[in-house]
Formats: sequence, structure tokens, C-alpha cells
Amino acid sequence: MTDLKQFGEDVREGLSQSPKTLPSKYFYDQRGDELFVEIMHMPEYYLTRSEYEIFRNHSADLIEALNPDRQLGFDLIELGAGDGSKTIELLRELLRQKYDFDYIPIDISTNTLNVLSKRMKDELPDLNLNAKEGDYFRILEDLRNGNRPKVLLFLGSNIGNMTDDRAAGFLKRVSDVLHTGDTLLLGVDLIKSRNIVFPAYNDPAGLTRAFNLNLLSRINRELGGNFDLDSFEHRSEYTEEEGIAKSFLMSTCNQAVTISSIAKTFHFGEGERIHTEISRKYNDEVLNRILKDTALKVKGKLTDQEGYFADYILERV
Repeated sequence: MTDLKQFGEDVREGLSQSPKTLPSKYFYDQRGDELFVEIMHMPEYYLTRSEYEIFRNHSADLIEALNPDRQLGFDLIELGAGDGSKTIELLRELLRQKYDFDYIPIDISTNTLNVLSKRMKDELPDLNLNAKEGDYFRILEDLRNGNRPKVLLFLGSNIGNMTDDRAAGFLKRVSDVLHTGDTLLLGVDLIKSRNIVFPAYNDPAGLTRAFNLNLLSRINRELGGNFDLDSFEHRSEYTEEEGIAKSFLMSTCNQAVTISSIAKTFHFGEGERIHTEISRKYNDEVLNRILKDTALKVKGKLTDQEGYFADYILERV
């Protein structure tokens, strides 16, 4: 359940900045979840297919690289679990190999967890599943004193939605709640040419546009905003040199928007943009720089056949 007071404060803070921003985490209400599932199945959106290929073809290799504890068993904790389409391949292989583990998906979306839990119970009835809704680190703190080793999953290039500084801080916090020998499987999109990356964030079907505009719809519905969605357009940018895809909503006219729950009016000039999302692309150099101040070390890496995507195995030392 979204904290509407926090939602309002985050919107107030973001739209008061110059340039204006909105947090991408608020994309994910029920409609946003549905749109993102559609995006993941677009022909232009290679990310999900590429990581799914790794899980479909190399789940046994991932398990070998993660080296989970057979004697003690372990907790398999997934941050931002999504629809589980990739993870289910790993779970199926772990069950086939008769590992003793509990699967603990964590997500801020009630809808996502409900859909995921139903799918897992239908397809993997022997799975020990304990879904948890809320903030990653609050839940990880609650889990940190358990007796069993932990394997964390942070897939889908979710880390790419953070700036490098935020990603470094995030991974530092992750390493701080893990114990020596615990592992993190980190999925990242790799740096590649614009002609591959750009269409994934600017699809001709307009799903990415709808996904971004849904954030304004959500502000209207939940915070009493009066955004005119027809007066905003979606824009994307990417260069291989920077390695960061960026999404914006651009005002097509001079206008004022009032959000009643926070008693605030925001003015937009024609062509003024709201920065809604980044998607950082990685290579070994970028990742090692971000890991510099953490206790996490790269233990291995698996990629898809095209070399578009990588799942890094990180160990807490």
C-alpha cells in the first residue's frame, strides 16, 4: 500500500527542483505493473528476453556459481520480484536438485506480490514461499539475524534505475546486511550501441509513453492533481559514451498544474521536461567502481548469447 503522505512529499520535492523530477518507483501501481509486463514482451525490449535466456539455459550454472549451502539450507531473497518469469526457472532447478530453501520475494507492490504468489503456488506447489511487502532494507534487517545463509537476487537491471552514487550506496547497504559468504546475483544491462538500446525506451507502439504518463494519472487520482495528459509528451535519450538511457515527460505548452493534497501549484514552460527515469548500462569497469567501498567482490558472471545482459555473482567477503 502506497504511503500517500510520502508520495505527496516526494512529488512536491521533485517538481520543486530545477530541472523537475519524479521518482520512478511510483510508476508501479496496478496499471503501471500491467503496462510494464507489456513492455517486457515488446520486440524492442531485449532486456527481459536476454536475462530470461540466461535463466532458461544456465540455471544449473547459476546454482553452481552461487554455491548455496546444502547442509544448512538457505534463504533465497528476491528484491523487486516482478512477475517471476525468470526466477521460476532457477526455483524449478533448485527444487529438482532437492535444495532446502525458502523463497522470499520482496516488493513494494501488493498487486505484484499477489500475482507472483499465485503463479508460484500454481506452478511450483512444493515451493516454500514467504512473500513480504515493503521497503527492502527494513525487511532485510528483520531477516538479517536468521541462522541460514542468504542468496539475494536483484534482477532485471533494477540497479540501473539508480545514479552511480545511489547504486554505490545501495550496494553498500546490501553488503552491510549480509554475512560473510552470503551472495548476491545482480542482473545488469550491458553498455551497447544506441540502435539496440534506444528503441527499448522509445517503442513505436507507445507503451513506454503510456507507462510514463501513467505516473501523472496516478498523481491525479491519488493526490488530487489536474495534469492534462494530452499536454505532455514522452521523450528518451541515450548515447553509448555515457551509457545511460534517460526518460522525460515534456510539457507541450505553458501551463500550471495544481495538486490539491499538497496544496501546491507548479508552473511548466513550453518544452520544459520532468525527468522520470534513468537506466544505467554497465560493464566490468563501471560495476567495480560502484563496488569499491562495499564488502562485495565479483565471483563470476554469466551473459546471454548476444552479450547484451549479464548476471554477476557477488560474494560478501
